Amino acid sequence: FVFDVWLSHSVWWDNQLLISTLMAAMSRSIVRQSKFRHVFGQTVKAEQGYDDIRVSKVTWDSSFCAINPKFLAVIVESSGGGAFLVLPISKTGRVDKNYPLVIGHSGPVLDIDWCPHDDNILASCSEDCTAMVWQIPDHSLTRPISDPVVVLEGHSKRVGIVTWHPTARNILLTAGSDNLVIIWNVGTGEALISMDDHPDLIYSISWNRNGSLFCTTCKDRRLRVCDPRKREVVAERLAPHEGIRPMRAIFTRDGNIFTTGFTRMSQRELGLWDPTNFEEPIALLELDTSNGVLLPYYDADANMVYLCGKGDSSIRYFEITEEPPYVHYLNTFSSKEPQRGMGFMPKRGVDVTKCEIARLFKLLDKKCEPITMTVPRKSDLFQDDLYPDTAGPEPAMEAEEWLDGRDEDPILVSMRGGYMPPKSRELKVAKKNVLESRPTTRRSMSTLDTNSLPRLLEEIQNLKATVLSQEKRICDLENKLSQYTNGTD
Repeated sequence: FVFDVWLSHSVWWDNQLLISTLMAAMSRSIVRQSKFRHVFGQTVKAEQGYDDIRVSKVTWDSSFCAINPKFLAVIVESSGGGAFLVLPISKTGRVDKNYPLVIGHSGPVLDIDWCPHDDNILASCSEDCTAMVWQIPDHSLTRPISDPVVVLEGHSKRVGIVTWHPTARNILLTAGSDNLVIIWNVGTGEALISMDDHPDLIYSISWNRNGSLFCTTCKDRRLRVCDPRKREVVAERLAPHEGIRPMRAIFTRDGNIFTTGFTRMSQRELGLWDPTNFEEPIALLELDTSNGVLLPYYDADANMVYLCGKGDSSIRYFEITEEPPYVHYLNTFSSKEPQRGMGFMPKRGVDVTKCEIARLFKLLDKKCEPITMTVPRKSDLFQDDLYPDTAGPEPAMEAEEWLDGRDEDPILVSMRGGYMPPKSRELKVAKKNVLESRPTTRRSMSTLDTNSLPRLLEEIQNLKATVLSQEKRICDLENKLSQYTNGTD
């Protein structure tokens, strides 16, 4: 009898084990497996933020903030023109009200962008119809910076967008309210390409991964893909989102285009599109009802998108995959205060020892709060699956090579141990990217061919003789004029 009871209990436990195993297998098949499924956001401690920053109140749908591993730059309120604040990333806490600013624009600054190939080079654009390129010293500023390295003048109305080429050195794109897109070589200060294919205000511009194309959204409700070197629109889609409010678009690493916009009923919406076939979206998802434009920030290494709405107090993040529904909602980070703008740290600036995969900088009325996005892991070892090689600061080609038709993906660097640019390289690149002055056509005597000296001396003598003969003729004419004047008197 005892044996029979024991046997029945054993069978029951075996059945329970089998059921639990089947349930676990079913749950695994239902729940999508992803290493980013449990990413969580967290605001840093108060003393690690940046306080007493007078964030700009200009009415423009810009992020007002630009970040790299060395500096935080914020567009601020300023009397008598436009200005922005540049702080070393480590200079946290309260910002002195007399801290020096970068002041050079005569109108409000609308957009700023750090050069991906030199952490000390920053581009800005303004309502004064110009874009400027600045060299920022490594240390904290001791006096205002008012002299840009290069002033780019080519727009007839305010310039609202400035963005660097992802792989070519010294290539900068600007877009203005004159509906022009101009691509510059900031090393010489010359405009290389000008495109006037947009009939109305341009809302956003994004380069693809190798910089061969860029996509734009426009007030005419069209999404366009442009080839700048052919100076033509290669693909376009009318009304990817049916609402009339502003859209945003960014290229993903796979060459697809991620968009945010509004439905006809003013609901916010996101979409994923294949630019080779704009007929139907890969994915289209309605989010909520709000007036704020959703600004997308893209992490190419994790294939994740962070959506930050102007006036929102939350950040939604999604993962893009090759499996339906293609755009997967992960989570939402929420806080109490609404955001005025947002900055996104390049991947080489995150802390790999804490499994941090992204860091955003939330702008409030008078401060900036860093927000870390972390994947929970128990191990303290370097997580290879979270940190593939990422785009480094070395340009893949020169401006002239890109203009001649060459395309290159970004040069990748390892994140193992954290990324630290070597000082020698930093100084070399900074010196090369200062873009000092435009090359002159005058040659020094040391570079002249010695065989050409006699010819030059002869030419000088001929010019002197010409000058003397002209002077003699002038004297003769003056004498005749004097005689004529005396005769009439």
